Amino acid sequence: MAEARAETMIDRPADEVWAIVGDFSNVDWILGVDGCRFVEETDRVVSMPGMEFTERLLRCDDTRRALTYSVVGGVLELEEHEATITVNPHGSASQVTWDVITDDDMVDDLNDGYQHVLDALKAMLEGRSGSVAETSSGSERSPTPVAAGATDMST
Repeated sequence: MAEARAETMIDRPADEVWAIVGDFSNVDWILGVDGCRFVEETDRVVSMPGMEFTERLLRCDDTRRALTYSVVGGVLELEEHEATITVNPHGSASQVTWDVITDDDMVDDLNDGYQHVLDALKAMLEGRSGSVAETSSGSERSPTPVAAGATDMST
């Protein structure tokens, strides 16, 4: 098991950033995602080129602007995965972190992908790109997406 953190500062208010990343049904901001479908209230199957995997929402706290999810099935075959994305106010900007605990052999790849997605989100929200999709190319690595948008689902 290994841990890593991707992070960025976005020159937009925390509530605005959270409105995007805290919406479980919105995967438009995540590079490489073709779509998703819900299979249960807290589970969704995410489609990316050549793969599908299932994510389970564990907790979402709108007050703290923190969301925790886990990859629970699909081609990634992870023994362990838990990721938390958090949006904190920093003056009129936002500090966004994406922490992951996962298998040793996957942590670097996932963290690189998460950082890439956060960089593209920053570019989109700060107006340097018309959409997140415009900042990616087909050859770039993408992470597992974040699940968001409900209340505590761990019980």
